[in-house]
Amino acid sequence: MLEEVTEEGIQEAMELIRRGFDEKKLRARLGENWETIAEIARARIKARDKFSRDDLWMDLEGLRYATHEVVAEYRAERLREFGVKSIADVSCGIGIQLIFYAMKVERAYGIDIDPIKIEFARRNAERYGVSNIEFINADSLSEETVKRINAEVIFSDPARPPEMPERRLEDLLPSPLEVYRAYSSKTDAFIFDLPPQMRRERVPWKGEFEYIDLHGHLNRLAFYTEPLARAERSAVILPAGVRLESSPDLEDIVEWTEEPGEYLYEIPQAIDYADLLNELFHELPVKAEMLLREKRRVLATGDEPVKSPYLKRTYSVVAVLPFHPVRINDFLRREGYGRATLKVSVPQEEYWKIRRRIEANLKGDKRTFVFKVGEKAVIVEGL
Repeated sequence: MLEEVTEEGIQEAMELIRRGFDEKKLRARLGENWETIAEIARARIKARDKFSRDDLWMDLEGLRYATHEVVAEYRAERLREFGVKSIADVSCGIGIQLIFYAMKVERAYGIDIDPIKIEFARRNAERYGVSNIEFINADSLSEETVKRINAEVIFSDPARPPEMPERRLEDLLPSPLEVYRAYSSKTDAFIFDLPPQMRRERVPWKGEFEYIDLHGHLNRLAFYTEPLARAERSAVILPAGVRLESSPDLEDIVEWTEEPGEYLYEIPQAIDYADLLNELFHELPVKAEMLLREKRRVLATGDEPVKSPYLKRTYSVVAVLPFHPVRINDFLRREGYGRATLKVSVPQEEYWKIRRRIEANLKGDKRTFVFKVGEKAVIVEGL
């Protein structure tokens, strides 16, 4: 099927989609393979901020599971630092992480049961100029496939099922438990991409849990078995490239307060998920206290400005008011604010209702952010 799909056809489809052509018009212009061509085009358009190249081969599902290029590059460099010479990706998808690993090793294997994904991965390797990958279209857990693999490290980024009450290894495809059983006679060095929300006690092996933050958002959780581990837990902030590691011997200096200081320090989710708040406080050059810890938002506060690569952002506190939209709106209009970004954990429909009331009739040039801490509105400006 892909043999009849040309680069020219994909480029034409991208232009037509950007111009708003519907499916009927796309079918008429693109011909027999219009669905495949249009899907690749849509994936490329959607992927414009994920990769440095704009000519990669992928469908929308492959794009969804593909590793962001910044993350793929970081993890490949980490692998190189261990001196690894060979790796097998046993669920390689469209191949982005595999390709970056291959840039740092002598030999790589890419395995996927989906022939289209394997062909996408092969073509993407050509795009990146990588030629040391053996691609295998097969069941990665079959005895015949396992026999073909001779790699120091096994990597797996399994597919996640639809959202479930609790993430379990057994529900991932392929299950890390099955991958480990199949390849443990070959190596004891494994890397598994896991759902970041998964409880660490559900993982039965010793190793390192590495939480990766990308552009201010939790992006990945990689588990490294013991031969590849550097610490029990770690957090990496990308693209800054800084890293925190768990250090159980550090004095616990984390204290809490209910009163915001002169500044708010927004903490990356990766640091919170990795339970590295104490390690962060030791790294910060100022005294800080914890103010808020929610699933989507973690704040510390203090009386000194600080810009640190370990922080998502620092804000100066403008005012602390009761959290009431009318009171907040009155203050913002009086102080000449024209925009207010609401940073609170509420349902989506309630969020926009509150935000519209807060931003009603604002006409100034200044921008503010509004946090909710307990029953208080903390109004801040970004440094």
